[in-house]
Order: sequence, then C-alpha cells, then structure tokens
Amino acid sequence: MAAPVYPFTVRSRDVWAIALPASIAFITEPLAGIIDIAIIGRLGDAGMLGGLVLGTLLFDALFSLAYFLRIGTAGLTAQAIGARDPRDGLLHAARALLLAVLIGLFMIALGGPIHALAAALLAPPPSAAPALEIYFFVRIWSAPFSLVNYALLGWFYGRAAARTGMMLQILIHGVNVALSLLFVYGFGWGIVGAALGTVLGNAAAALLGLVLLLRHFGGIGTVLAAIVPAELLDGTALRRMFALSRDLMIRSAALMGAYGYFAAMGSRSGEIVLSANAVLLNLMMVASFFLDGLAQAAEQLVGKSVGARFRPAFDRAYVLSMRWGLVIAGGLFAFWVLGGGLIIDLMTTNEAVRAHARDFLWVAALMALTGMPAFVYDGILVGATLNVTMRNGMIAALALFLASAMVLEPLLGNTGLWLGLHVFFLARGAYYFLALERRRGALFPDPA
Repeated sequence: MAAPVYPFTVRSRDVWAIALPASIAFITEPLAGIIDIAIIGRLGDAGMLGGLVLGTLLFDALFSLAYFLRIGTAGLTAQAIGARDPRDGLLHAARALLLAVLIGLFMIALGGPIHALAAALLAPPPSAAPALEIYFFVRIWSAPFSLVNYALLGWFYGRAAARTGMMLQILIHGVNVALSLLFVYGFGWGIVGAALGTVLGNAAAALLGLVLLLRHFGGIGTVLAAIVPAELLDGTALRRMFALSRDLMIRSAALMGAYGYFAAMGSRSGEIVLSANAVLLNLMMVASFFLDGLAQAAEQLVGKSVGARFRPAFDRAYVLSMRWGLVIAGGLFAFWVLGGGLIIDLMTTNEAVRAHARDFLWVAALMALTGMPAFVYDGILVGATLNVTMRNGMIAALALFLASAMVLEPLLGNTGLWLGLHVFFLARGAYYFLALERRRGALFPDPA
C-alpha cells in the first residue's frame, strides 16, 4: 500500500506568518537580559554586574541542556501536523511536559553541586563571586517553570501557532522586566530582585500556557481521555524521543561550551573585559533571535513537508528561508554598526566598559552575517529531525572554535577571541550544508 502524500504550497507569506511573530517573541529573550544588565549596570557596581552576567550565562548553559524539550517537540509536532495527526501532536507535548517537570526538580535538588562546579569553571573575579552565588540560588527555582515553557513553546510553534508562542514569550519577559524594576529600584533588593523577577515571569507563562493547551483540546478531561497510557509509553516513540533528546542535548552542550569558554576567557582578563564582552554578546543575541525567528519558520515548514512526504514543499521552504536570511542578516549588520554605540551607552554607565565595548563593536557586528547560515540550517535540520547531523556538526564546529581561539587569543587578545566565534559559526554552516545535500534524497523515499 502506498504511503499517503499530502501536498501543500509554501510561499514567502507562509514563512513570515511564522517568522515575524517568532522573531518578536525571541527578541524579548535577549532584551530581557539586556534590561536586567542595564538595571544592575546603572547601579554602577562592576562586581555586581559581572556576577549577574555570569549568572545569566550559567542558566543559559544549564537550561540549554534541556532545550531539546523545545526544539525536539517542535520538530516532532510539525511532522505530526504534516501527517494529519488527529490529536495535533498531543502525545509529543505530554511526554515533553512530564520530562520537563522531572528535569526541573532534579536541577533544584542538585543546586549546590551545580553552583560549585560553575564557580570553579567560570572563575568569577572576587568582586563578582557573591553576586553570582545569590543570583544562582534564587533563580534555580525557575527551573521547572522554564522547562515546562520550553515544552509548551515547542508544541505551539510546531503547530505554527506562532502568535500564541509570541504572546507567552512576551509574557515571560514582560513580567520579568516589570518585577525586576520594582524589586531592584522600588524595594532595593538588588541582585535578588533581578533573579526573582525571572522566576515569577516563567511561572506566569507556564500557568497560562498549560491553560491554553487544555483549552485547545476541550479541557483536562478530554486531554486525559485522549492520552492512552500504552501510547504515551510506547517503546518505539520513547526511543525516538530520547535519541533525539540525547543528540540535541549534546548539541546544546557544545554550543554553550563555546559561549562558556568565551566568557571564561573574558573573565580571566578582568571585570572590564568580562562586562564589555557580555554587553556585546547580548547585542549578538538580539541578532541571533531575529534569525531564530526565521529558523522557526523553516523548522515548522520543513517538518510539515517531511510529515506530509512532499519534497517540493521542502525545497521551497529551504530556498525561501535562505533568501530571507540574507536580507535579515544584512539589515541587522547595518543596524548594529550604526546604532550599537548608543545601545552600549544605555546598557552601562561605566566608562571603561563603554569604551572597551565600542572598540570591539565591529567584530561583534559581523556575527549577523557569518552566523546566518548556521541558524537557518538549525531550523531545517530540527524540522527534518536530523538530530545526528546537528550533533556532529556542532561538535566539529566547537573543536575548530577552541583550536582557533587558543591560537588567535594569545596573538590578538580579545579580537582573537571574537574571531574564534566567527570560525565557530562558519564551520557549522559549512558542515550542515554538505551533510544536508547528502541526506536530502533519503528524507523523501518513494511513496510506494
């Protein structure tokens, strides 16, 4: 019996219907970090700012290990939608949510050892270490909420419900910013206030997201009736999920390993270099999340085409994603070069940090161009669930980054460290292009 094929058309407006709200949503993530840094940075205490910077990086790294809950769920859900799953990927969402709660509670239980290991690896300056410790032990309570949000966002974006995903992410960071301002300036809670705002922002979004998921299926009774325990715990489905999760976790660990090495080398150069690099890295994250919005569109459309077994839709999504990626990357580079100095001044009042960040603005701005292919390919590979390709490409790119940074940083100082990141992005893009060209035909076997 021939496998069913479900044809559909992919147009630029289909890409932007997902990419635009996703970009708006994703931009709130680095903006929230920028505002947290600005809130603490304007207190004028470089040590406190450095502790916040390292704490933010630590949680980015920690939570990235569970980022498969978002990107894995999105890819699996998109394929389910393409294959006309009558339950809209409910089982994928249920498995991810259960795993999110378990991992979040496990992170809280291991808070002490995690902090000790992080402090040893990041080597915070003496002035920043107390702030890092305070921030960590408050924000760690956000772990279950943050990971539940990953699973929910994966399900919403996998269904192309990009506006709902946008609303939830804006809620996370809107509540965070508002409460951080209140707690830091209104109540004088300093670093505790910034961390607590993040915890409550994630809790609010997790609660609303669960309500929206239940409403989509008609309430909790309908959801429980639709989840057959034998299907939820199906061995084949679980093995696929855990294989995907394992490879994406390794991929995320390699990615954060690159950022962690970058931050650690900056930390060893002193609090001025650490803080300046953090300001620029947050600006880079703004660019990356614009590109991630486009990657989200590629992920959903590619996943849908694979689930529908319709190669013309895959090829069109591939071409349009890359084409619009060039346009977005060029615009981001121009904006960064022209407006980056003003943003740096808004983020910190420390003149030494400002001056150092301006000196390296040009090399950081290039990330928009060198990183674009890697971000778009991330979306394509997630949609196609080519998790082994993603994992291997990230590991290879990390090795090249470390080798180049170890050579360039002693020769060129901080410039060499930034150039190493360019090598990292370019290597990922090249690896993914070559691997996908070899694998594309196998994604769409003969329907017969």
